[in-house]
Parts: sequence; C-alpha cells; structure tokens
Amino acid sequence: MSAPEQRLAQTFFDRSCPELARDLLGRFIKRDEVTLRITEVEAYCGPADTACHAKVGRTARTEPMFGPPGRVYVYLCYGIHQMLNLVAGPPGAAVLVRACEPVDGIDVIRGRRGGKSGSALLAGPGRVGAALALDGSFNHHAVYEPGGIEVLHGTPVERCRVGPRVGIDYAAPADRDAPLRYAVVDDTWVSNVTTLT
Repeated sequence: MSAPEQRLAQTFFDRSCPELARDLLGRFIKRDEVTLRITEVEAYCGPADTACHAKVGRTARTEPMFGPPGRVYVYLCYGIHQMLNLVAGPPGAAVLVRACEPVDGIDVIRGRRGGKSGSALLAGPGRVGAALALDGSFNHHAVYEPGGIEVLHGTPVERCRVGPRVGIDYAAPADRDAPLRYAVVDDTWVSNVTTLT
C-alpha cells in the first residue's frame, strides 16, 4: 500500500463531526517519514456532548477545538499518552484518531513504540500519538498545509463498524451509548472490537 501525496483541503473537515469521523477512515496521516492509514476514530460533537472536552466551554486547553476546522487538538491523557484529534466544522467538535495501520516508516514507529509489533503498535489512541511523536506543540497545526502533520487523500471505506465510544464513563448515559465510534470492517488494526457491530 502506498500513500497519496495530495493533502485533503480544509473544506473536507468543515462539516458535522460524525460525518467527518466516518469519512476519515481509509485516509492517511503523515509526519516526516511516518505515514499511517486511519482505521478507527471517535466523534466528539461539541459543548452539548458530555463526553467532549468542549463541554466546559472555551478554555486554554480546549481552545484548539474552537478554532478553524482541519486543525490539530492534542491532549495529554493520564499524564502519559498524547492523543491526536482533528477539529471538525462545528465549534468545539473534533475527531479522536483511535487506531491506524502503518504504511511507511515502520522502523521509526517500532523505535518510538519500544520495539512492539503487530496491532500493539497502533491499536489505541495513545499508541498513535507515540508513533507520530506528538506533543502539545502541535495544537492549532493545520493538517491541510505542508509540513508537520498532514492528512492525505486515501480510499474512503464503503462500510464500517460502529459502536459506543471508549473510556467515557463520566458522560451522560445517552452520550455514553451513542454510536460515535467508527472502524474499518475486518481490519486487525482496530482496538476494542468486541463493542463494535
């Protein structure tokens, strides 16, 4: 599999969060020599979504989520994992990249992931962040511009698996149960497959 060279335009990201999340499956993320194919995502739909960081409004931490679509929002989870989110059209909405498949730079990815192999490399959002060597300095970065992190064209998937988001026990029941996690069908580079249909 080879990644395309053309970046997705900013207009690609300027739409509803669930629609963007679904259409990100099969697209590519590139940073320097590492290229990944997106296999699993979650939609976080803005201030009214009690699972979304934007539920607290516009703060220093959530500011990237209120910026233009097609920007990066990175946050630190449990003081360890850097999580990559791509900002959608509605203010406060973003898509968490949960899992990917390696395309280029496998030796670099393994080095950043402590020599792991197989789906343990990239099946989980913290693993994706580590593979891309992310940190908070990427906040506000435009993925439709050259350099840094870029999101490239790929072949969108025709069908996907759907299920509730992971690790959001604090959210209201309706938001906890909402089918806002999307994954490529029959792909080994996906996390928590037991809760997907």
